[in-house]
Amino acid sequence: MTVTIRALAPEDRDAWERLFKGYADFYKVEQTAEMRDTVWGWLHDPAHGSNCLVAELNGTLVGFTHYRPFASTLRAINNGFLDDLFVDPATRGSGAAQALIDAVAAKGRENGWGVIRWITAEDNYRARGVYDRVATRTPWVTYDIKL
Repeated sequence: MTVTIRALAPEDRDAWERLFKGYADFYKVEQTAEMRDTVWGWLHDPAHGSNCLVAELNGTLVGFTHYRPFASTLRAINNGFLDDLFVDPATRGSGAAQALIDAVAAKGRENGWGVIRWITAEDNYRARGVYDRVATRTPWVTYDIKL
């Protein structure tokens, strides 16, 4: 079983939506069809900046990652932010998560980005096991202001 990584295509809508809903459920975020419509639109709007790669296993989409560039004003370079990463629980352990991360890193190298950065929940232990293998955990603490 080989995982294939490729860009999101218009015909992937139903499979992407199923996976994105699973991602929202994992993080216990209420999500509506309208919210998914908005994100789908962003992913197909070159002016927005959000991008999506999908993982395919035996012809079935099993995961996705959303990523985008962001500016590092302190270093005067562009970096990449991996916003979302999700692999169907039934196919975890297939190598899809690492393949998706590797593909975003390759996009970063193509674009001359300095780093790829992401956040995850403290208790997301299974994913953190992958992240600890492929990246360096930083000492930064994240804050949010709800608006």
